[in-house]
Amino acid sequence: MASLKKYKMKIMWETAVVFCLCSLSLVSSHSRKFATPNVTRLTDQFTKIAIENGFVRRFGAHNIQVNGSLAKLTLDKSSGAGLVSKNKYHYGFFSARLKLPAGFASGVVVAFYLSNAESYPKNHDEIDIELLGRSRRDDWTIQTNVYANGSTRTGREEKFYFWFDPTQAFHDYTLIWNSHHTVFLVDNIPVRQFPNRGAFTSAYPSKPMSLYVTVWDGSEWATKGGKYPVNYKYAPFVASVADVELSGCSVNNGSSTGSGPCTKSGGSISSLDPVDGQDFATLSKNQINAMDWARRKLMFYSYCSDKSRYKVMPAECN
Repeated sequence: MASLKKYKMKIMWETAVVFCLCSLSLVSSHSRKFATPNVTRLTDQFTKIAIENGFVRRFGAHNIQVNGSLAKLTLDKSSGAGLVSKNKYHYGFFSARLKLPAGFASGVVVAFYLSNAESYPKNHDEIDIELLGRSRRDDWTIQTNVYANGSTRTGREEKFYFWFDPTQAFHDYTLIWNSHHTVFLVDNIPVRQFPNRGAFTSAYPSKPMSLYVTVWDGSEWATKGGKYPVNYKYAPFVASVADVELSGCSVNNGSSTGSGPCTKSGGSISSLDPVDGQDFATLSKNQINAMDWARRKLMFYSYCSDKSRYKVMPAECN
């Protein structure tokens, strides 16, 4: 009996060790540690604004709390929440520091994006940073996308893992959109560049857009057709927004929100505003190297590699 008891205790101990090792492996796989590249902090070059100065409430007003340069957007059973910029822009530098909902957030989507769908419902443009909650704690992913002229059937998604825990602190999410290219940046590191040249031009957003910041239930869209829907047992899901920067050419008054003028001539926008000038026309060598690092280490999906989705690849993929 004593030997049997010792044998059972040994089995229990070995099982516990295996469980602990598996648990440690799971934690480490979701706590990726990387030495990030050094890049210029573009977000230090622009003025931060109060939320009320730049935005109005788009939906879920009762789930929006604003205090100066900080806003909290909440998703619960009653509604999500969203802000939209007061102005529309021909181009610009758009950035915010976001802190994502902690805990079990499957199906929750936090979006920072440009769109003109309300003005052009059948022919709209859109540039997206969508942060997708997953079924495991802290396992959020980044999805970027570009639509032009209503091309919603041709999604141009690229998806990335985070290299930090986006629920524990604020991090910078930035869009640069001008006549030269569109750049997606996280903590000032470019993760994607969509140039306005060659085959890309036909898919390049060109009409004035508004900036949106939203949190919403993306169960059907973001979780394999509702396989992992939002579990409101863990609600409320709170996304915090701070240190917003909006700099570019405003459609509403034809002026620049940055440090330079913005004038229209012959129906086109001049390059006098710095966001559309040479300083933002290309990426520096350090930025290119940083983008290469992000794409090699962290990108796990690109539409240009999805041959099962496209019988004929979008032109720019070739």
